[in-house]
Amino acid sequence: MVDSDNTTTLPFVIGRQRDELERPEPQGTDSALRLWSEWQRARYASLLLCRIQQRVEARMIAKTGIQVLTAGEPIPWQPSVPTTRLDSEHLIACEAEVFAMTEALKLQDSIPEVAATSLIGVIAKLEMIIGADRDIGDPTDFPWPHITSVLRDLKAIAGGLPVGRRSRARTRSDVAKHWESAVKLVAALKAEGEAE
Repeated sequence: MVDSDNTTTLPFVIGRQRDELERPEPQGTDSALRLWSEWQRARYASLLLCRIQQRVEARMIAKTGIQVLTAGEPIPWQPSVPTTRLDSEHLIACEAEVFAMTEALKLQDSIPEVAATSLIGVIAKLEMIIGADRDIGDPTDFPWPHITSVLRDLKAIAGGLPVGRRSRARTRSDVAKHWESAVKLVAALKAEGEAE
């Protein structure tokens, strides 16, 4: 595809899109790419909250005093009741993870409504679709290997998605947002349970 003024050739169009994508939130960025970026943030926050939940669970297991679970000296058994600080922290961590994952799922659900305006946008949408399957299904079942193959071909032609650095402040803010929502939910459930 050769154009006399070289403004519409594939390398120029793709190159311009890559330059636009490397800057934070440039004007004219593909909506599908913005959606992918938001989805990445939501998934990352849910993974961090999952790790927090697992750490709380590990501490809960260690507090049982069961030698097989604690891999060390037995400690006196401590009854686990819903009002303990550790149980409340676990419940909050679980709910915060659910809030973050729900946000990611809502973004996935909006894929059909967002039009990609570049090859990079199409790649972003396919990345989200394949990423969703990693969470819920078997990546060896039809059509996932086929979609992965198409994605690989598109990346070979157009290049990959822009690699950006995650802002720690933004990540902390995302996690804190879900944590605060979970704290409010747990407090409301506790108040509702006490009222009954």
